[in-house]
Amino acid sequence: MVLSKSWLLAKHFEGFPKHSDFKLKEETLPPIKDGEVLIEAVYFSVDPYMRVIESKNNKFQVGEFVISSAGWTTHSISNGTGLHLLLPNWPEKIPKSLAVGALGLPGLTAYFGLLEICRPKAGETVLVNAAAGAVGSVVGQIAKIKGCKVVGCAGSDDKVAYLKEIGFDEAFNYKTAPSLEEALKKASPGGYDCYFDNVGGEFSSIALLQMKKYGRIAVCGAISLYNDASPQKGPYVQFPLVMNELCMEGFIVLRWQNRKEEGLKQLMTWILEGKLKYHEHITKGFENMPAAFMGMLKGENTGKAIITA
Repeated sequence: MVLSKSWLLAKHFEGFPKHSDFKLKEETLPPIKDGEVLIEAVYFSVDPYMRVIESKNNKFQVGEFVISSAGWTTHSISNGTGLHLLLPNWPEKIPKSLAVGALGLPGLTAYFGLLEICRPKAGETVLVNAAAGAVGSVVGQIAKIKGCKVVGCAGSDDKVAYLKEIGFDEAFNYKTAPSLEEALKKASPGGYDCYFDNVGGEFSSIALLQMKKYGRIAVCGAISLYNDASPQKGPYVQFPLVMNELCMEGFIVLRWQNRKEEGLKQLMTWILEGKLKYHEHITKGFENMPAAFMGMLKGENTGKAIITA
């Protein structure tokens, strides 16, 4: 018998999440049946990374590592549906925690969102907000690999220093900039060809006015709006979209599920070549899951926020 601990949603968030919105549950799991596997969490994210510790399913062997959407739980039983093995021949020097970061959904989101929607060309200028996060940091580095000038913004001076460290040409702290408009103009006086948007809200309404003719915008997220108690009124964006003939497209990475292996192999190659760097913000302890989640929403993490069991 295995004792499993799980974090559950006690009540829906009203504005920003609170500790009281979460509830810790413990339960004893039954013995596994034929065709099932027992998995133990090693790293947590929105897409938990787990290890098979018992198996009666010939597709999964004990000791193999898998990606699972079982949720915030230390142990779970699965019939194999929805479990995905890591890339074969995973190099020993590459942390397996990257399977929920630069070599997981965040990395794939950056890869396909930038290359398929923004379609950057060498010599163009790419703007990335929330640039020190799990997705934004990979976006900027891929843009550099493709020969672009890259401008990023983040919410602290330490994060700005990190962006410079991983190759961003220009970076600024949007929280201390006297004028967001002036900061964007100073970073790239000629405007922007591509804009990878993780934030939405006021930032986007200002950035859209600085896009070049025929610019491309990939809308990945809107973290500035996620915890609003009531929906914000959207910015009036029609004028710059029409006059500069911009292409603005939202996306979810699952659109390219059939090309997942292609993306992961290329990301792995860039990491092994030293062209793509990564940083993990690690929180230890399953009991700290809610605090780590709220910290991520506040932008406390640099790179991917990871929770260890």
